[in-house]
Amino acid sequence: MILIYIIVSFIALILLVALFVPRDYSVKQEMVINKPSVAIYNYFRYLQNQEAYAVWNGMDPEMKKTYSGTDGEPGFIYTWESKNKKVGQGEQEIKAVTDGESIETELRFIKPFEGRADAKISVFPLGENQSRVTWDLNSSMKYPMNFMLLFMNMDKMIGKDFETGLSNMKRLLETNQ
Repeated sequence: MILIYIIVSFIALILLVALFVPRDYSVKQEMVINKPSVAIYNYFRYLQNQEAYAVWNGMDPEMKKTYSGTDGEPGFIYTWESKNKKVGQGEQEIKAVTDGESIETELRFIKPFEGRADAKISVFPLGENQSRVTWDLNSSMKYPMNFMLLFMNMDKMIGKDFETGLSNMKRLLETNQ
């Protein structure tokens, strides 16, 4: 009976703590690329180009991918399905395009966990041949799963992948003069 009381108390404590843990989280990475902003924008605005720079595309060369709509325009949807649990299954839809500046997308994760996130890639000119690129993600975890945010460093987990992706983009764009 004491064991049951301890288990119930522990679960109640977790649920109580989760009430006070933020549900929302944000991740942002940036990198300077030695290219004009228009060239960078004209590259990242197409989701199919993520195959060359985004980390997740390289995790499973046999991932199934489908595309619908006009790439680079709102309404374009990129769908993926992988047996690799780090990649999973989901889709990314372009929601908004600010010509020459940014694209905003919605990520809808299906497997291994359902979830939704808003992402944005933006470019800011720093000079004639130098620009800052930012990659942002905003999402949330439902109660009581938000309790896990106490133990998960989303900046480290997702931010590392964004940093690698931006490094890949930098390498690709700077070597393709």
